Amino acid sequence: MNTASPPRNTRVPHPARVPAEPPGRVEVTHVANRAFAVFVHDHELTVDQLVEAGGEPRRAHAGGAVRRLPASCVASDAARFLQLLEQPYQRLRVRADFAAAGGPSPRIASLRLRILLPDPLAPAVLESLRAVVGHCAVHTLLRVPPEVSVEFVS
Repeated sequence: MNTASPPRNTRVPHPARVPAEPPGRVEVTHVANRAFAVFVHDHELTVDQLVEAGGEPRRAHAGGAVRRLPASCVASDAARFLQLLEQPYQRLRVRADFAAAGGPSPRIASLRLRILLPDPLAPAVLESLRAVVGHCAVHTLLRVPPEVSVEFVS
């Protein structure tokens, strides 16, 4: 889902990106129309609005990032754990199913993650894997929401 950044609109000034320091910082910069480049460390991902809201169909939509994070975090943690135990992980997949809550603000009401293992695991390994993926950073974020503040700086 990581798409290349769109060509820069030369009429829109592209501010120099500040390195993502300290480690907890993410920089998001407007690149064209409704598209933004998201910089995390040395990585860049371009996100956009939904097509219905004027976004480009070939780009990931910004609001969908929240839906992608749990599955990608679990997949990464599971693969790392299985690799450390010298268990098969190369065809590992994670499927996330979401249910939306009603109301004026879009919100996820429930999330179901299914880890599709390449091969069966021994019960003890499976329980250890369950503990590992249950502590992924995104799970922790969803269980204990952070304090959020918004500031405007000119």
